[in-house]
Amino acid sequence: MTFAWALATYGHAIQVARGNRHAQVAGQRGDCILPACGADEHYRIADANGKGKTAPAMDDHTLRFIDLFAGIGGIRRGFELACAQHGRPSECVYTADIEPFACEIYRKNYPHDSHSPLNDVTRIDDYGQAMGRVDVVLAGFPCQAFSIAGAKRGFEDTRGTLFFDVAKIIEDRKPQAFILENVKGLVMHRGGRTLRRILEVLRYDLGYASTQFKLLNSLDFGVPQHRERIYIVGFRDGGGGFAFPRPTDSSKRIRDIVEPGPVAAKYYLSEGYLAAARAHRARHEAKGHGFGYEIRSWDDYAAAIVCGGMGRERNLLRDDRIVDRTPQTHIRSPINAENVRRMTPIEWERLQGFPEHWTEGVADTHRYRLLGNSVTVNVVKAVADQLVRELKDPQMFKPTEHGQLELSYELAASV
Repeated sequence: MTFAWALATYGHAIQVARGNRHAQVAGQRGDCILPACGADEHYRIADANGKGKTAPAMDDHTLRFIDLFAGIGGIRRGFELACAQHGRPSECVYTADIEPFACEIYRKNYPHDSHSPLNDVTRIDDYGQAMGRVDVVLAGFPCQAFSIAGAKRGFEDTRGTLFFDVAKIIEDRKPQAFILENVKGLVMHRGGRTLRRILEVLRYDLGYASTQFKLLNSLDFGVPQHRERIYIVGFRDGGGGFAFPRPTDSSKRIRDIVEPGPVAAKYYLSEGYLAAARAHRARHEAKGHGFGYEIRSWDDYAAAIVCGGMGRERNLLRDDRIVDRTPQTHIRSPINAENVRRMTPIEWERLQGFPEHWTEGVADTHRYRLLGNSVTVNVVKAVADQLVRELKDPQMFKPTEHGQLELSYELAASV
């Protein structure tokens, strides 16, 4: 029997602390674990029969959001595009990342921010002073393990991880909603126990009862890249009308993102490098590993772009449009005769849904790394579109006997 199922099935009293407000909600199946309504607040509490009040729609005030583990601003861009599509003003009131080159790119693309993006979420002394009112939290937090042995302390079990800092901000600022993003591996991390604890903290400890997650593939949202990532979305009020987006466009292929003209010779592999890559792959194949470079057809889609190891070599192309074969690097070996090249940073930007030249201004090595660490803007926009719709017209969330959280455990256990 899972911890969450025990909470939902047996009559445990759950104490939810929110600052100086406390609410005790019976743990009968069907109850929503949310703080009690204050005179100046609007919460939706459903009873065991699914009846309840729906929080009033938010007015059209500017959505104030924070961008944590922001990288080069991919989650922010997708969120802002969705807000603009709905005619909803938005304002980023706080950004946090500690990678200098990422912050340099972020500043370049968001020059009018009144705050610096170079901040450490683990070193915030006063959330209110740093952020003020926060309506939406955006965070691409890293996947980290935390202690789950012994007594289950809920929120405290995550102390020492960056998720803990995200959760503390959510607890303190009480946003209307959040979008959290992580790698696919979070689903199976430690046998699904990491994801399980994260969902329990968000739903039961912090009161975002409608929290749910889904794996989404960039390939289904208008870019030719097979890239699966987990998205976790929750609402403080409502959430019943939210549904993760369905695929919008799975037709794009590599030829749709290839630069229109010849690219610089520096992106072509030398004869020596290509020979070494082939030998490297052969060694791994002999061991049954199946690891190494891969030359993609222009009518294929790209593998997930990643920032380390053979990341750039997993999406090589044959491109006969080269006009100048003069090597532009210090490698003395000539350019390979098969015209095999890496994708350019602009092509990686397109694979991630960014405008061209988004990462311009730093060396190519950093551009590839930052893009490989980023999100696909198209996917975030599709998720945020559904979130903004729900905030505009919140619907009552009705817990089910075998809800999404329990299903998520089964999914994690089956991977």
